[in-house]
Amino acid sequence: MKPIRIGWVASIALIALALGVASFPPAGLLPQAMAQNMGQRNVSGTVVDADSNPVSSATVFLKNEKTKAIRSYTSSAKGRFYFAQVNMSEDYDLWAEKDGRKSVVKTVSNWDTRKEFETELKMK
Repeated sequence: MKPIRIGWVASIALIALALGVASFPPAGLLPQAMAQNMGQRNVSGTVVDADSNPVSSATVFLKNEKTKAIRSYTSSAKGRFYFAQVNMSEDYDLWAEKDGRKSVVKTVSNWDTRKEFETELKMK
């Protein structure tokens, strides 16, 4: 059987792991943003018209870009909408529609570390 040769950096890493003075993965290798984006967030906001008046009974859509699953919510009399338990490790598209009008599509990004994502959706 042929001996396995590893470099000196790998040797030091294996010794450090064996002695318990290092962990895997090394702290510097796990991106901070990735560690922060684990869990769930709330996505909420207000649907407004071109004059910034609240739009009631608009349908607000939240589309998971990975799975293509869509959740919807009907805005309140004050134009408010709310989605709970939105996975922080995935990207979503967010928009509102009513009577043939549609807002601009906004992205809820997995890079955004806010646990409470608040926005305004302006109808065109």
